[in-house]
Order: sequence, then structure tokens, then C-alpha cells
Amino acid sequence: MEKSNVVIIGDLPQTVLERLEEEAELRVWNKPEAIPYDTLMAWLKDAEGLLSRGDIQVNDNILAQAPNLRVIAQSSAGYDNIDIDACTRRSIPFGNTPEVLNDATADLTYGLLLSAARKITEGSEFVKRGKWKSPFDVPMGVDLYGKTLGIVGMGNIGRAVARRAQASGMNIVYHNRKVNEVNESMGAVYATFEELLANSDFIVVLVPLNNHTRGLFGKEEFRQMKSSAYFINASRGSVVNTNELFDALVSEQIAYAALDVTDPEPINMAHPIMSLKNVLITPHIGSAAIETRTRMAHLAVDNILAGLEGKPLPACVNEEVNFCLTNYKGD
Repeated sequence: MEKSNVVIIGDLPQTVLERLEEEAELRVWNKPEAIPYDTLMAWLKDAEGLLSRGDIQVNDNILAQAPNLRVIAQSSAGYDNIDIDACTRRSIPFGNTPEVLNDATADLTYGLLLSAARKITEGSEFVKRGKWKSPFDVPMGVDLYGKTLGIVGMGNIGRAVARRAQASGMNIVYHNRKVNEVNESMGAVYATFEELLANSDFIVVLVPLNNHTRGLFGKEEFRQMKSSAYFINASRGSVVNTNELFDALVSEQIAYAALDVTDPEPINMAHPIMSLKNVLITPHIGSAAIETRTRMAHLAVDNILAGLEGKPLPACVNEEVNFCLTNYKGD
């Protein structure tokens, strides 16, 4: 039987790649830089499957030039680079990799919070620069116990962060579009957005990027926070206005920012925020653990193989297309 053509953007673990090679002819772009547009278009011309790492924009223009495409998968939970409506109009199921990265992302998010509060990065640099001369002259942080953590966008990852914070004796408030019974059952208290900004000692952002959340945090939102507030963003860089975050940090409207995501990515090294001492930035490593990335890759391949076989995807975003696959009985 003739194999399907699949385009892979990203570097998959060898064991995962071998699974896909058994079922499909592969064109693989595993370089760190983005694939050239002309190369991508040439590869997609006869492709039936596309597995992306999330750094290409899939839109009407791309899909119009990939007439044989039957399934798209992405090794990530977020999918703001994918035009889901465009996929659905063409009956192309799109699969992501939710849930498998929850704990890894929660670990990193809570690690940012803890590192920022206790000045762990600053303490390490203090020692490396030879400044540790006395046990009484060291970088000073703040306690977590008894402090209030506000989580904006408290879903599964947010709940995992909350459990870690509760182990440190923190009080949890959250803001979602509506009250969540699961959040309430674990002791988290619902707050309006304004209440959360005004009353939280630490604010963690875990919202998806969409038209409602783009630029959600800017000058007015930072103004409403405590001057002692620590701001942690582990969602998407575009949720925050970087220039206005810089202004808030310089003017000491807030105390500190810890970011695993920036806008753009990689961050512009010439941006003045890079000169600040009260900011900690990591290179979008929320899911960057070997075990987690391997599970994500396996799920992405599961999605591709299911779509090529005309079967429902294990993790499908546009469920209306998946529903059609589930109920298709053939001729």
C-alpha cells in the first residue's frame, strides 16, 4: 500500500519518528530556524498530513496551497497560530497535545514564582560573581507563607500550580469567565479581575491567547496591582504589553516580573526590559522536560495517524470535524 506524505516541522525523538516512518513518507524540517516559506509550500503541495511545532501560521492561504491535506497536528497545548475555522471549513481535523504537559508547565510556573520570591537566580549570580563575603549581606527575598496568589485563567494547569502554592501555605484566588466548582472545591476563591489585581501578592497568568486576552495586561492593569506584587506570565507573550510592563517595573508600580513567554519570541535583546534587575526571563520552557516532550510527540503522532486513517483524533480541537469522523461508516 502506498504511504501517505507527511510534513514534519520540528525535531521528534527517534523512537517517535520511527513510528511515523512505518506509516508515512516524511519530509522533515528539524532545524531551529523557521522553515523558508517557499520550501514549506513546495512540501505541502502533495502532503496529506502536517505535524508542526507551533512556529508556522496555518491559515486560508496556506491551506489553499495544500489541497490533499487531511490532518494537522501540533506538539503543543496552545494553538493561536492555527486558524481553526479555516481548518473546519475544509473538514481538516486539528489535534493538539493538552493535559500531558500540565504538571511540567505547573512545575516551571511555580518555579518562576519561587525563584522570583526568594531571589534564587540573583543568589546564584551573587555567589558566582564572588560577592558572597558575609552570611549577613545576601540577596533578600519575600516569604510565600500567608501570601495571596491570584491565578488568571485557572484551568488544569492553574489548579496544578495552586496545589503547589498551597503546599507553601499560600491563599488562592482566581479569575475565570465564571465560577468554577472544581476550583472552589480545592479552596480557591473566585474574584473579579479587578479584585484579583488589587489584592494578590503574586499574579500568575495562564490564559490562552485569543482576541479577548491579547494585550490583557497593560498600564491600567499594572496600576491596579500592589506595589509589592510579583507578576508571572506562563501563557503567551502577547497577553502582556511589554513596553508597559517595563514602565511598571521601572516606576516600581510592581515589584518584579517573571516571564516564560515574551513578545516576540525570542525576545528582542535590545529591549530595555533586558537591562532590569527585577525581571526574570526563561526561554518558553514550560513543557521542556524530556519525558513531557516525548509524551507530547507521541500524542501528536497519534493524532496524525488517526487522521490519515480517517479515524477520530485522540485530542481534537475542532470537535465538529472529529464528530464526523466518528460517525462516518464509509460507502
